[in-house]
Amino acid sequence: MAGALLLAIALAPSVAIVVILLTRRPRLAEGLNLAASAIVLAAALLLPLASLGGRHVFLDRYVIADPFGAWVILCAAIVYFLASLYAVGYMRLLDEEARLPRFYALFAGFGLATLLGPMMNSAGLYWILIELTTLVSTFLVAFERAPESVEAAWKYIIVVSGGISLALLGTVLFYWAGSFVLGPRYDMTWAVLRAAAPEMNPALLLLAFLLVLVGYGTKAGLAPMHTWLPDTHSEGPAPVSALLSGALLNTAMVGVVRYLSIVEAAHAGKLARAVLIALGAFSFFVAALFIVRQSGIKRLMAYSSVEHMGVMALGFGFGGMLGVAGALYHMLNHTLNKSLMFFGAGSMMRSYGTKEIGGIRDVGRRFPVVGALWLAGAVAITGAPPFGLFASEFTILRAGLQSPEIWAAILMTLLLIVIFIGFLNHFRVMYFSPGENGAGPAGSVSLWCAVPMWLALLPLLVFGLWWPEAIWHYFGVIAHGLATSAPARVALR
Repeated sequence: MAGALLLAIALAPSVAIVVILLTRRPRLAEGLNLAASAIVLAAALLLPLASLGGRHVFLDRYVIADPFGAWVILCAAIVYFLASLYAVGYMRLLDEEARLPRFYALFAGFGLATLLGPMMNSAGLYWILIELTTLVSTFLVAFERAPESVEAAWKYIIVVSGGISLALLGTVLFYWAGSFVLGPRYDMTWAVLRAAAPEMNPALLLLAFLLVLVGYGTKAGLAPMHTWLPDTHSEGPAPVSALLSGALLNTAMVGVVRYLSIVEAAHAGKLARAVLIALGAFSFFVAALFIVRQSGIKRLMAYSSVEHMGVMALGFGFGGMLGVAGALYHMLNHTLNKSLMFFGAGSMMRSYGTKEIGGIRDVGRRFPVVGALWLAGAVAITGAPPFGLFASEFTILRAGLQSPEIWAAILMTLLLIVIFIGFLNHFRVMYFSPGENGAGPAGSVSLWCAVPMWLALLPLLVFGLWWPEAIWHYFGVIAHGLATSAPARVALR
């Protein structure tokens, strides 16, 4: 069953891309992309259940379906579907009918690359898929062809390619470390590396891990390698920004976590986890500084992504059942929440004709429904109850308080307060400061743009009030499989 689901996830966007490029009809293109995303989501919802039996390998062990990869694929499938739905309404506002088929072909290609990455059982193929996401998404970032968009695309490909080059060097060093145990030629799968790790040179493994951490951490938006992210998220179309934040960053984090489990198997994970925790805490600190003083609405969302990738890094770094479960739950909740926030930001930018927070006023009165959804998302993204991010962040804090790096948990608590005040202060300005002479847009947003916001917000509320037992069990299976640290001595809850 797992193989059939993976095939459906890979084939649906691939077929859509081919047909879109052959027909080049705008309405057909948006329909095919939306249909492909729906098929992907349906298959991805079943994939975690199909992968529970353990690792399933296909295509001569190049493709894998395991619980961790299935979870990341599910998160990517959710944002791919929501962004595809939102794109139907948003992209029609750009007056780019002739170029829409090209956009949707690239969009489906970008979604496909983020979905394929977690399936890769070969460390080398995983690196290739991560690089492919860069190449495809660069054209999407520059799609509007404004000077700022083109500049952001160039900055993105230069900075991220530099990071990915370091990841390649780290991959080569991992292979070299394995060659002393397995010989000069072997299959560089995650399982093979982990099985051989206890016999490898710990110093060489740590050096290799630091390189892949910086490399894939650049793609994941961890500070201080995050410099591409604010411009890219700010200048790309809103559906692209949602896919970048909700899918790409998670896919890049897969490499960090899988390599961390290899270093753990070599009993050299203490320093590796300490560095990951330090990067997570620093990302939190940088995000807090820039969120408080931000003036651009999509840049505000971008720095929020830096914050939440820092939260995930802390969770995986703390390790144990609580740390891993909190990080995985946070991955899902952030995917939903950040999609909602970028959808709201895109609609407000198009309605008010500006990207500046100072130019967006009286949102609640002019857009009562969409404004309420966006404001609820803003409260949720700060980690406030009763939404899902509160549950996941609280779980990660519990893991941090039980770890030797308790300082990171204390810092996280303090910065969460700063971010809550700073982030919602920007929304106070946009919602409760009247515009000049009552000027402003009419309060109407397309249903294509409003419905995905509902579909993102409702699960966020449910997951904040109720954490299903089945998901707890599933996270326990992943934590045991990754074994990023010694098993926790406490129950999950």
